Amino acid sequence: MRLEDFDNDEEKIIQDKLKQKTWNEIRTNDSWAIFKIMSEFVNGYENMGRIGPCVSIFGSARTQPDNKYYQLAEKIAFKISKAGYGIITGGGPGIMEAGNKGAHLGGGTSVGLNIELPFEQHFNPYIDQDKNLNFDYFFVRKVMFVKYSQGFVVMPGGFGTLDEMFEAITLIQTKKIARFPIILVGSSYWSGLIDWIKTVVEQEKNISPGDLNLIKIVDNEDEVVEVLDNFYKKYTLKPNF
Repeated sequence: MRLEDFDNDEEKIIQDKLKQKTWNEIRTNDSWAIFKIMSEFVNGYENMGRIGPCVSIFGSARTQPDNKYYQLAEKIAFKISKAGYGIITGGGPGIMEAGNKGAHLGGGTSVGLNIELPFEQHFNPYIDQDKNLNFDYFFVRKVMFVKYSQGFVVMPGGFGTLDEMFEAITLIQTKKIARFPIILVGSSYWSGLIDWIKTVVEQEKNISPGDLNLIKIVDNEDEVVEVLDNFYKKYTLKPNF
């Protein structure tokens, strides 16, 4: 079928992606992509290398300001800022906005790593003006989260939140990066997932019994700061290179 024969935009996108290209088209497109990827890495490294110790906060972009998790994320970011850490978020609305707002109110560093998306994403007004970065590539953005974070605070969220969380756990589990705190906030939200990991994944021996120790589950801002402080009291803080 021709591109114009498809009824909706999603089918047209699939057809366009599957369209056969000449070797010259492939080589040209890939070459430009390499330069774009390099530019995003260079820009990210240059801007993020100066921010100091930070904690990343993840969660749903769809969470509204009147939601209890939005309000809790704001309190957590405020408390973390007062404890001396900067805050990194995905730069958008929802939990990300709450994280940057808490950092802003706490007088801390407030970083937004924005991503170009066809929906949901627009930068929030609580990011420091010189720390609002934009990315086209998810994988470049994820490198920035891990490379320059000393901890992940994971609020309730969807597939993107789970992706960030499990990638960090995998990198630590496989010793590709140094261990840092991964804190899940909201025991009622996360307990079903953890129970499934314990009763299915762990029993099938698809992870080691100690792997779940990489995760801490808490319910309030004081517990978040306590986990961070307990972990780092014996270390010198630095970017997780």
